Amino acid sequence: MKSGIAVSIKNVVKDFYLPHEKEDSLKLKIINHFKKNTKTGHNTYHALKGINIDIKKGEFIGILGRNGAGKSTLLKIIAEIYQPTSGSISVHGKLVPFIELGVGFNPNLSGRDNVYLNGAMLGFSRKEVDAMYDSIVEFAELEQFMDQKLKNYSSGMQVRLAFSMAIRADGDILLLDEVLAVGDAAFKKKCYDYFDYLKEKKKTIIFVTHSMAQVEKYCTRAILIEKGKVTIDGNPSEVASAYNHLFE
Repeated sequence: MKSGIAVSIKNVVKDFYLPHEKEDSLKLKIINHFKKNTKTGHNTYHALKGINIDIKKGEFIGILGRNGAGKSTLLKIIAEIYQPTSGSISVHGKLVPFIELGVGFNPNLSGRDNVYLNGAMLGFSRKEVDAMYDSIVEFAELEQFMDQKLKNYSSGMQVRLAFSMAIRADGDILLLDEVLAVGDAAFKKKCYDYFDYLKEKKKTIIFVTHSMAQVEKYCTRAILIEKGKVTIDGNPSEVASAYNHLFE
């Protein structure tokens, strides 16, 4: 492994096996039954097709691509939410995934109780959560709502609380998957200020977004994924321009 590498992705392939919607005819069922080297009754969806990327420590990388291109699948493989069909991932440092924020939250508990529950899942003691509680609530701008059940929160409120919790886990490598898709302008500004802080601290960031403005402002490198393959890897402005050309 090269020194200075935070994440190494080697020839990663990810296939999903999707069931056929219907097999109405007896003929189709017989054909599928006698097919060799296939998963009977399934279609194979090739989400990632031989991805090779080395990410250096301290890089802020934007991952771009149309919906269904494979961006989120790649992040979930790096986070070990998915296992690759083939290939390998090597991670060097503490990884914190900001993917599916709020996983582990209990909708029937109050916001306050969920802070302590999520804090425990992140490895914090109750005393540590006590010490950071006020700053978590203030960042999320939910002071008036912490005793309400989470199921009564809007999606934006839930993301604000989850994001405010997640940033307490001090990692070396952060995975961000469209975490700012919901939330008002004031909260988004707080998140962008946090991005500036991460850059100053030389954290490694892997950031999936559809915002070219964010890519050009924050990223030191960008990667375009199209149909499960890396098509461009390099200067953020050039990659953003190539992404925009996909829609012309």
